[in-house]
Amino acid sequence: MWMTIGEHRFSITLADTDAARAFAARLPLTLEMAELNGNEKHADLPQALPTDASHPGTIRNGDLMLYGSKTVVLFYETFRSSYSYTPLGHVNDPHDLGRVLGHRSSRVAFSE
Repeated sequence: MWMTIGEHRFSITLADTDAARAFAARLPLTLEMAELNGNEKHADLPQALPTDASHPGTIRNGDLMLYGSKTVVLFYETFRSSYSYTPLGHVNDPHDLGRVLGHRSSRVAFSE
């Protein structure tokens, strides 16, 4: 799967979850992702995805997760968290992700 932000394209490896397969089935998809906490972008989907949430403990730069059943979250910092998420995937090379996203809302396009 691919994720495009402006002129920057990132490859994503999908997680082996029903939620990730359901997310991929909706592609192509463009989301206006709002900034939150200086470490993530989030956007609600129009329809729920299947969930199998767990506590990852540590969130990693590049993690693409589902919060609840409808909120897609893209993390661009590594930190500890007590929240539960269902994995959707991970950006393969997230080195520049934080810089590309910045601390504002971002339009993020997901495609196959």
